[in-house]
Amino acid sequence: MNGLETRRGSTKAILGVLLAVILVLYGFPFVYLLLTSFKPPSEAIAVPPSVVPNAWTLENYVAALAKEGVVPALVNSVVTAVLSTLLSLLLAVPAAYAVTRYRTPSGRVFVLAALVTRMVPTIAIGAPLVETMRALGIGDTSFALAIAHTTISLPLSIWLMASFFEAVPDEIEEAAKMDGASRLGALWRVVLPVVSGGLAVTAIFAFLASWNEFLFALLLTSVRAQTTPIVIANFQTQFGLDWGAMTALAAVYSLPVILLTLVLQRHIVAGLTLGAVKG
Repeated sequence: MNGLETRRGSTKAILGVLLAVILVLYGFPFVYLLLTSFKPPSEAIAVPPSVVPNAWTLENYVAALAKEGVVPALVNSVVTAVLSTLLSLLLAVPAAYAVTRYRTPSGRVFVLAALVTRMVPTIAIGAPLVETMRALGIGDTSFALAIAHTTISLPLSIWLMASFFEAVPDEIEEAAKMDGASRLGALWRVVLPVVSGGLAVTAIFAFLASWNEFLFALLLTSVRAQTTPIVIANFQTQFGLDWGAMTALAAVYSLPVILLTLVLQRHIVAGLTLGAVKG
C-alpha cells in the first residue's frame, strides 16, 4: 500500500513539474510582451534586450492609442467579432440540432463535410470572397468581414453544438412536448438552457476565430473596416518597427479576450464536461 501511494505521489510530482514547465513556456512570450510594453521606446529596441524594464513608463500606451486609426480599428474588431459570433451561432444551432435529432445519414455526412471545409486554407477562398463582396457592394465593411470570418468558425461551431446536443436526452424534449410545447418551443425553453455551457464554449471559439484573424482582414479591408491586427502590423517608422507601441497595442488587444474568458469560465467548464456523460 505504501509503495502504491509513493508511486502516486511521484506521478503527481512529475505531472506538476511538467505542467509548470508548459505554463512557463506558454506564458513567457505574453509576459515578455507585457513587460516590453512598459519600457521606454529606446529600451524596447535595445540589443541585447532586457526582460524587466529598467524604467517603467506608459509612454507606449499613450503613443499607440493616439496613433491615427487605432481606436476605430479596435471598434471594428469588436463589431466584426460580435457579428461573426452571432452569425455562427444563428446558423450552427439549428443545423446541429437538426442533425442530432433527426439522425439521418445525410446529416452525418453534412457534419463530416463541415469539418472537411474547415481544413481548406483560408487563402484558397480569400480571392473569391474579395470579388464576391465587391460585386455585392459591401467591400471594406465590418459585415463583409464578419461573413468571411463566419466561414472559418461555422464548421467548428456546428461540430461543437452537435456534440452538446447529443448529450441532451430525448426524454427532456418529449416531456416538454407532452406539456404542449412545440419542437421549436422545446428547443428554446428546454434544450438551449441545458446546453448553455456549450453555447458559451462555441461562442468564445467563434469570437476568438474572428478576433485573431489576419488574412481575411488584410484582403477585405482597406480603411473603413480595418481591424487591429492589421494596424499592429503597420506600426512602422523610419527606423524600423515601433516595438514599444506594437506591444502596448497588442496588450490592449489581448485584454477583452482575457476578460471574456474569465467571465465565461464557469460556463466553459460546464460546457466542456457536458458531453462526457449522456443521459
